[in-house]
Amino acid sequence: MDAKVVQLFSCLDKISYIEWALDSEYILCGLHKRPMIQVWSLTQPEWTCKIDEGPAGIAYARWSPDSRHLLTTSEFQLRLTVSSLVNTACVHVQWPKHASKGVSFSKDGKFAAICTRRDCKDYINLLSCHNWEIMGVFAVDTLDMTDIEWSPDDSAIVIWDSPLVYKFLAMVSYDQMLRVLNHLTWKTFAEFMHLSTVRAPCFAAIFKEVDEPLQLDMSELCLDDDFLGGSVSELQPFCYLIQFMCPTSRCSRRTLQGLLSWSSDSQYICTRSDSMPTALWIWDIRHLELAAILVQKDPIRAAGWDPICTCLVLCTSSSHLYM
Repeated sequence: MDAKVVQLFSCLDKISYIEWALDSEYILCGLHKRPMIQVWSLTQPEWTCKIDEGPAGIAYARWSPDSRHLLTTSEFQLRLTVSSLVNTACVHVQWPKHASKGVSFSKDGKFAAICTRRDCKDYINLLSCHNWEIMGVFAVDTLDMTDIEWSPDDSAIVIWDSPLVYKFLAMVSYDQMLRVLNHLTWKTFAEFMHLSTVRAPCFAAIFKEVDEPLQLDMSELCLDDDFLGGSVSELQPFCYLIQFMCPTSRCSRRTLQGLLSWSSDSQYICTRSDSMPTALWIWDIRHLELAAILVQKDPIRAAGWDPICTCLVLCTSSSHLYM
């Protein structure tokens, strides 16, 4: 097959990206330095179109299913503009949630669903692709809506939330304290102390590594309400001493917490203090209490939570991996 130049178009500035219309009759060229969009026709070389959003700028542009309208999103997601190539009509949708995503067309090309956000809440704007009128606005129960998609039969709209929802910040200090802060007020709402002696009343489960471990089935071991709740009433007052070790030959009061990690469901935090390197502390944030202590023979090097269920894996300076 021989390749030859069919048309040659000259844009006003450096081209950032190009995109074909679905019917292959038009090409859009994004000029982010201007910023503007230029559109060219293959069947009518003398026809030109330029879309300029002025100070608002253009962060992203996409074609509509009919190949006769362009959807442009301004910088900082101030508005989404639907521009017609047939006439000069424009329709604006305020506060789109995203620049390059958050817009989905039905499979038959009749409707458009656009994610918007205002007053710290997510919404779906439903538009008709015939006249681009807003048919309805629906509030959705999401914290940070990531994207939207029509079902294959156009009977439903699917949305999904961000997998990361940060409500709290956990931090450890030189004073051996674990502090949990609220992300809205940045005030401490919970404090936990890493004590070398655990005394009653304390209903934390304590697991200690021994030289000859018992032959137990550990496959179903995890931290959940059933596991913790089933043994609380049977526990008796106790006093448990955890081996205290200084990280250097000269003990310093400024001892860092060497490890901190949230569980995937944000219910638990595991920490390890460098002053007690063989102990891993597991804190229950829902009930604001110590849930468990894992005491190993060797210093704990690393620990990590399962990304799906509430299970923990750790390794020490030995050759074993503990789950």
